[in-house]
Amino acid sequence: MTRTARRGLALATAITLLVASAACTGDDGGGGGTVPGVTDTEIVVGTHMPLTGPASAGYSKIAPATKAYFDHVNANGGVHGRKITYKIMDDGYNPANTQQVVRQLVLQDKVFAILNGLGTPTHTGVLDFLKSNRVPDLFVASGSRSWDQPDRYPGTFGFNPDYTVEGKILAHHVKTSLPGRKVCFLGQDDDFGRDSLVGVEKVLGAGVVAAKQTYVTSNTNVAPQIGAFKAAGCQVVILATVPGFTALAVGTAARLNFKPQWLVSNVGADHPTLAKQLGAAAGLLEGMVGANYLPMQNDAADPWIQLFTKVNKEYNGDAPFDGNTVYGMAVGYLFVQVLLAAGKDLTREAVTEAVAKGGYQGPGLAPLRYSDTDHSGYGGQRLTRVSGGTQAYFGPTYETDEGDGPVREHTAAPVAPPANGVPTAS
Repeated sequence: MTRTARRGLALATAITLLVASAACTGDDGGGGGTVPGVTDTEIVVGTHMPLTGPASAGYSKIAPATKAYFDHVNANGGVHGRKITYKIMDDGYNPANTQQVVRQLVLQDKVFAILNGLGTPTHTGVLDFLKSNRVPDLFVASGSRSWDQPDRYPGTFGFNPDYTVEGKILAHHVKTSLPGRKVCFLGQDDDFGRDSLVGVEKVLGAGVVAAKQTYVTSNTNVAPQIGAFKAAGCQVVILATVPGFTALAVGTAARLNFKPQWLVSNVGADHPTLAKQLGAAAGLLEGMVGANYLPMQNDAADPWIQLFTKVNKEYNGDAPFDGNTVYGMAVGYLFVQVLLAAGKDLTREAVTEAVAKGGYQGPGLAPLRYSDTDHSGYGGQRLTRVSGGTQAYFGPTYETDEGDGPVREHTAAPVAPPANGVPTAS
């Protein structure tokens, strides 16, 4: 993002805060009166998502999958007798649009919480607005470390493993399985790319990455970056990219007759999404290594996939089923767990306290790390590989931290879902 754009965002944020302050009616959202978005029969939550624009490939499927899971829960009695309504707003992965739609959700639609707002550059611009309006900001769809600031943003919680954790796990694979190869890195020009590179260099060392390049989502020509990697003799390329730019990188490399080993961030490595974008060139994904922390969408024997497939057929129009579908439903499942833990007398304060208490288990392969001092979400991943046109896990699940802690194996197995697919109050 350019300096001018950042200044524009800062100005827009300041204006938003002034408007919000003028519009607030004194409701504290914590039990001192009517709780926004909550009635005896309904809980209204909202999100911003790239239903269109440069990040819409794959990501546009997340919120409909979450809504489908909520419809399943609603059909089974809801949460403490309340049904969940999910308002999905398109921001086109444009930070200025994000501020507009989130302001509408909070000030006009009076949502109880923002759930799973997607994107590092987009969601960063609404953190202060949500804080000033005391709106729970739950399970941000991004691995930026910005969501893990409990002192500064006590109501914001991540969901994805943060990008530094992910960078360390991908780099651990390079170090242990691809030693001596020349490593290069392409990342999005924001906290997504920067945090990922921090993790890579924590494991490999700052001087090991031979070439580092960035991209911006407004420019779909990545030939200069890929050309630089080819000229540098890169043998391994780590990508901190959204799906559209993963596909662009792989396709551009093929045109340049450049064939490195690709290691791709979880957010840009969903094989069905990439194969759809590449079309007849989907074979270029063969051998791609990615990372994930949820059940693989093609694992028909997994009980969570069986549940989510059933929900997808009944409440999501039997939409094409991929990792984005799994992700959206996993978010929905966790949110229902949190609502149950918050109790019947639902307040904004109660729901954020419920998240911070932690102890949640669901479909994830790695542990959730929520506590009063950790708002970062999942703490690890397992590696995937595309072989014969199929994406599958290999090796153990790993967990680590954002600092200098080791990358270590995580051996606990995921729990099974409830028989009806709806969690119960503990």
